[in-house]
Amino acid sequence: MSPISIVGAGPGALDLMTIRARQRLETAEVLVWTDSLIPQQIANVVKDNCEKIKTSSLTLEEILLILIKKHKEGKKIVRLHDGDPCLYGAISEQICKLNDEGIEVEIIPGVSAYQATAAKLGVELTIPDITQTIILSRAEGRTGKPKEENLHRLASIQSSLCLYLSARHVEEVQSILINYYPEDTPVAIAHRITWPDEWIKVITLKEMAQTSKEKKLTRTTLYIISPTLKIGNNRSKLYNPSHSHLFRPC
Repeated sequence: MSPISIVGAGPGALDLMTIRARQRLETAEVLVWTDSLIPQQIANVVKDNCEKIKTSSLTLEEILLILIKKHKEGKKIVRLHDGDPCLYGAISEQICKLNDEGIEVEIIPGVSAYQATAAKLGVELTIPDITQTIILSRAEGRTGKPKEENLHRLASIQSSLCLYLSARHVEEVQSILINYYPEDTPVAIAHRITWPDEWIKVITLKEMAQTSKEKKLTRTTLYIISPTLKIGNNRSKLYNPSHSHLFRPC
């Protein structure tokens, strides 16, 4: 039997899906998809006779029962996640249960929202002498986080900090970040990035909560807090004429 394909849909734009992801969709017989987080146009890539099952109202246990049942029926199944399924995709529980059932799983990566946001803004998040580190994290919320990964500790590094799943907690997030980043640090807010109705804006850290509240942002929102959003003359040493390396000795 074919493995169940856990596929990353990317941030939302149809043409930002990988070729492999699109191939899996085009050959799927059953699509189990996160309809609340993925545009309909991506789900429409499947064949007309493909069975589509929305998961926005289902529990993880119900989803797993569907996956197991359809696999036993010999169907080619795509479990479609938004963005990259390896980031906040809750795929670990799914893989463990499916493996317990003797079902093979493959993962098809997808472009993540932080990548799409940086590309949309035309910026680099790792600039020499400013920061060479990107942190992907989230507010604690109801799910909780390891105590070693509290936002105070992550913010103290002052790197490019990308926060998912944090819009509902934006006031608390801002109150923490402003202890470590200057209040005029640029913050990119990206809502439904690459969707037809995307909204993206770069504001200052001190405006982060107010702007979010004014736009009534609660979900499908990413925050990038980064000094690199202040574009300046920060040339990479790699391409500097005075810098030698294996392929370009001085």
